[in-house]
Amino acid sequence: MASISNLANLTPATSTNSRSSSSSSSVLPRSFVNLRSLNAKLSSSSHLSLRYNQTSRSSLFVRCSASGVNGSAAKRTTLHDLYEKEGQSPWYDNLCRPVTDLLPFIARGVRGVTSNPAIFQKAISTSNAYNDQFRTLVESGKDIESAYWELVVKDIQDACKLFEPIYDQTEAEDGYVSVEVSPRLADDTNGTVEAAKYLHKVVDRRNVYIKIPATAPCIPSIRDVIASGISVNVTLIFSIARYEAVIDAYLDGLEASGLDDLSRVTSVASFFVSRVDTLMDKMLETIGTPEALDLRGKAAVAQAALAYKLYQKKFSGPRWEALVKKGAKKQRLLWASTSVKNPAYSDTLYVAPLIGPDTVSTMPDQALEAFIDHGTVKRTIDANVSEAEGIYSALEKLGIDWNKVGEQLEEEGVDSFKKSFESLLGTLQDKANTLKLATIEETKEACLHGLSLVLHVVCVGNKIKEPLCFCSSDTMLSRDINGFCFMFTIWILVL
Repeated sequence: MASISNLANLTPATSTNSRSSSSSSSVLPRSFVNLRSLNAKLSSSSHLSLRYNQTSRSSLFVRCSASGVNGSAAKRTTLHDLYEKEGQSPWYDNLCRPVTDLLPFIARGVRGVTSNPAIFQKAISTSNAYNDQFRTLVESGKDIESAYWELVVKDIQDACKLFEPIYDQTEAEDGYVSVEVSPRLADDTNGTVEAAKYLHKVVDRRNVYIKIPATAPCIPSIRDVIASGISVNVTLIFSIARYEAVIDAYLDGLEASGLDDLSRVTSVASFFVSRVDTLMDKMLETIGTPEALDLRGKAAVAQAALAYKLYQKKFSGPRWEALVKKGAKKQRLLWASTSVKNPAYSDTLYVAPLIGPDTVSTMPDQALEAFIDHGTVKRTIDANVSEAEGIYSALEKLGIDWNKVGEQLEEEGVDSFKKSFESLLGTLQDKANTLKLATIEETKEACLHGLSLVLHVVCVGNKIKEPLCFCSSDTMLSRDINGFCFMFTIWILVL
């Protein structure tokens, strides 16, 4: 597959998948973040501060401490309480370069990071931080898609290093960074498996999640990737029916793995929330009855509550207990798409009602800042299950087919990621073209300057009082400057 071959020249990171290989004595790439200095242990409320390695000024280190980055005591936030009191892990739905921009978020209680093609499209197309690496890749002859994956892999590797202490402290529960396979593969079962395995290989970090969409063709992919021992973030889940298929794929994969120790194979199921209300509200407004209008803004949270009920059911009983004996861990529910799209709704609508143990809430800036500012930490996900069931049934009685809603949202989600991916490749192609043009112009000017010197020497040697001087790309030489300069210089030397 093209998406696989374009990854073929990526260089695996220097670390391996064993804890011992990440010791403080390991040689790390320059500019990598080392969080293992002094073998400091990271507690759930520890924070981070920066220092430079005295023996190598170019190496950036991060030290776990109870202080903020300026040496003062770091302030606890509701995110710390969310994890410590209610067992929900707050993650950050964003990633950009440099990864050290994530340090304040870790200090405030963030325990993992998610990314997607749209996030990378924004990060790479709006930042100059990628220019140097991209120029090097273009000059080395990389094609655009290969260059894209090189940029992405570096960000993921650096972020994984930053969150590795959390991963170790929680015994592989938190501290993950997610990277998604190409959205072009959403309908390609085998291609997705190959891409997931290759991404896992080239990123080469214990705490990376490979994101695979929950499309029908990719459900078997999830099973096979889990069976191979790779941790997976299953994304773009919009319905309970598809969510159950995702759980079954995870369980099937664990059973098929043949591993004696399943503790290092983990997974999260990313259940999208706000997009459900965005579509449902339009449908309810089209229906237009008082009953329909009264249900606006309620569908997403109701379905999420029922998804959590299913989670509790599926991860119990004899089948699950047999896997637990081999070290298996539950596939946690991850609430995604938590930013509020309708300004009439509470800005914590998709965070506050979905708090519960063994779950993850990944939040973009808007949702994160709102919850830190005025969010309430209280278990809510299963507080009103009967009410959620009533809302779910009421929507069905209005003629709404939840499965069709899920299919439409899935299709829109895949298309959106594809557009972001293609748009970014187009942006990178434009940048590459600009770099190539700049290189051509630099070559022209250098050649013209050299030719001018040759002409000057020849003319002076032949006592010509007014030597010709070609020193501008605006002359006729700019038409085919490289070949013309070479031939003209030879002609002058022969004379």
